[in-house]
Amino acid sequence: MFTGLVLFAYLLSHFLNHALGNVSAEALQAGVMWHMEIWQFLPVAILFYGSVTVHAGLGLWALFQRRQFRWRTIEPLQLVLGLSVPLLIYSHVIALRLSNVMYGIDKLYPQVLYNYFVAAPSWRVWLMVLVMLVAWTHGCIGLYIWLRIKPLARRAMPWLLALAVLIPTLALLGFYQGGRDVIRHASAPGWQDDNMSVKQLGTIAQQSTLDRIGDAFVIGYLGLIGLALIARAARGLNERRGGMIRLTYGTDRTIRVPKGLTVLEASLRHNIPHASVCGGRARCSTCRIRVIGDPSELPAPSSREAFVLDSIGAGDDPSIRLACQLRPTHDLAFMPIFPPRNVAAARQAARAMKVGEERYLVSMFVDLRGSTKMAETRLPFDTVFIVNRFLAAVSRAVIACGGQPNQFVGDGVLALFGLADTPREACRNAIRAASAIAAAVEDLNSFIGHDLDEPIRFGIGVHGGEVILGEIGYRDHMVFTALGDSVNVAARLQDMTKALGCETLLSDELRATAGLDADALPTQQVEIRGRVEPMLVCPIAQSRDLAAALDRSELMLA
Repeated sequence: MFTGLVLFAYLLSHFLNHALGNVSAEALQAGVMWHMEIWQFLPVAILFYGSVTVHAGLGLWALFQRRQFRWRTIEPLQLVLGLSVPLLIYSHVIALRLSNVMYGIDKLYPQVLYNYFVAAPSWRVWLMVLVMLVAWTHGCIGLYIWLRIKPLARRAMPWLLALAVLIPTLALLGFYQGGRDVIRHASAPGWQDDNMSVKQLGTIAQQSTLDRIGDAFVIGYLGLIGLALIARAARGLNERRGGMIRLTYGTDRTIRVPKGLTVLEASLRHNIPHASVCGGRARCSTCRIRVIGDPSELPAPSSREAFVLDSIGAGDDPSIRLACQLRPTHDLAFMPIFPPRNVAAARQAARAMKVGEERYLVSMFVDLRGSTKMAETRLPFDTVFIVNRFLAAVSRAVIACGGQPNQFVGDGVLALFGLADTPREACRNAIRAASAIAAAVEDLNSFIGHDLDEPIRFGIGVHGGEVILGEIGYRDHMVFTALGDSVNVAARLQDMTKALGCETLLSDELRATAGLDADALPTQQVEIRGRVEPMLVCPIAQSRDLAAALDRSELMLA
């Protein structure tokens, strides 16, 4: 990043110099003198050429090191643009800088612009335009990837975008205006004698030597790229011979990958969504995972990984690792701490519903018990980890039973049933989901029980009735949901599970709509806040018992 910032500073200085061509040829010439004074000052020159060398080497190293290029399009694009810059700019650098170092040739704007706009074929002008755009785009992408995880980046992005468009536009216009000025003056008496001398252009022999140096650079640079690609292929063969390992994602999925891949690269190779804001550069820590089992067999964290883990307070916990840095050598089971989110898919599904339609839906509220107490005794990311695992278990059970998780509020979730079913099917699916949630939470307790002081407990409230489907919120924060009295009642029932000492509380109306006999579930009358009349409900101490009640009902119907 440091070398990139040095090169971007040089590029910015050069572009601002080009922009002076919109003022006058004299301003353009005066600007280049200041530009040279700064960048040819010995300490700055050492810093600049050192950054050029290191940055180019890091680009070739990235080509070799990256095993997967399935990041967002912006990242492989940045790598391709960066690797292409030396091939596009080498002749310009040799003609201006190397010729001055070797032979004392002084080529400035008059000579360069004359070559591009008068002497050389027209495609040379377009090549220079391409070089400017490619280098600028590569630098802007690097800045964006660096700044997007900074706290103030969102506020600054509109202004930075405006500058990112304005500066190269002014530079290209200044370059064009300078070329037009040279074309006007090139035919004037004495202009070529003053600007096209041997001291300013060099001899044919000198130019021939510079051309050979340029050819050697191209061959050498393409050879390095080819060497990096060959090394990639050789590494892949070696990894396959080194054996395969199993990566297990909680209880959801197991994959086989060659040794040597990071956990994040393995996820990308198998198209498994994995949160990673910084693209695997060990900057954001959003890809971190919790290792299940004994973490002592894992490779020790690198200095970079250890620094990031220490910065989030996880340095003392060996089970927390960064997926982008961890290269397991043995079978590994783990859980991602931050689940990836697909907001676009959720909005598309919401738009498929008929907004404003009134229909019968079953609302289910599920809440995690004791999360406040849990947060008091754990690190924040530990609490987030457990809450996310709970919400994931609940959501899978809801989806498996035909429902749809609709809203996540803190450590609770609202699920809707009946978006594509009849009222009877929606009620039965909701009852089945309550039983499935209990089973899922029981599995979760056995899976991460070593991390818990006491088992995870929950409360469920379920009620059905007429609701209105709609989107609520403001601007970009609209949420598709259901509005109506039955939704409020379900929330009240979930709250009452604490006082009644049960896991699930169903309305008796929902029991009847589901087709269960009156004696299939216990009932009692309760006062519901906001309702005048008391309500008959079915308190269920053990939610898993609901599956047996449904089975008995189906046998009786048969």
